[in-house]
Amino acid sequence: MPAGLPAGAFVAKFVIAVDGPAGSGKSSVSRAAARALGFGYQDTGAAYRALAWHALQLGVDLDDPAAVLASWDHFDYEIGTDPDHYFVRVGGVDVTDAIRTPEVTAAVAHIAKLPDVRAKLVSLFRQVMRKADGQGIITEGRDITTVVAPDAEVRILLTADESVRMARRSAEVTTQSAEETSAALARRDAADAKVVDFMNAADGVTTLDSTDLDFDQTVQAVVDLARSATN
Repeated sequence: MPAGLPAGAFVAKFVIAVDGPAGSGKSSVSRAAARALGFGYQDTGAAYRALAWHALQLGVDLDDPAAVLASWDHFDYEIGTDPDHYFVRVGGVDVTDAIRTPEVTAAVAHIAKLPDVRAKLVSLFRQVMRKADGQGIITEGRDITTVVAPDAEVRILLTADESVRMARRSAEVTTQSAEETSAALARRDAADAKVVDFMNAADGVTTLDSTDLDFDQTVQAVVDLARSATN
């Protein structure tokens, strides 16, 4: 990074930062909006999941912060930022589907609560953003608008009523009952709420409530915010 730039700065990229709670549609909406804009797309949650998968593969004690942090030394992570060619790899192994299992989902909370791990992942996210092809990128996840990309041209908090978020997540996960999925989502939100505020928009962040919007309307709202920022 060139000297003199703030910690969150990015070079020659139009950045859209999207925050929000689990089940708000961050990933699917951001990916579709990136496709519509011709931008790259980064799912930061995939890195948390990939690191959790990696730690599980190594047999790491997830209740041992030092052991979890040590697993970073062997974490060879790749993610596809082309919204039409998305993938997640660890050590050359495609884990795009493997990181979505209930086992990994349960392990993510152990990873996400560690400040040292979060700091390393923030640096990783910024590196991915700088290296991505194209003039712009949408990065979505937790604390993106305030920590990862506080100087993004567009910052959005995408949210929806809890019942709507639960229903959306249940429709995505076919290996669990609706009750199990809802409980997992609630646990994830509760754990993450201890380290990041993802329910309240910071100054300069636009709240986009998708409770009464369908998928296409939500995507269009993100696209409109991006286009407004360029005029």
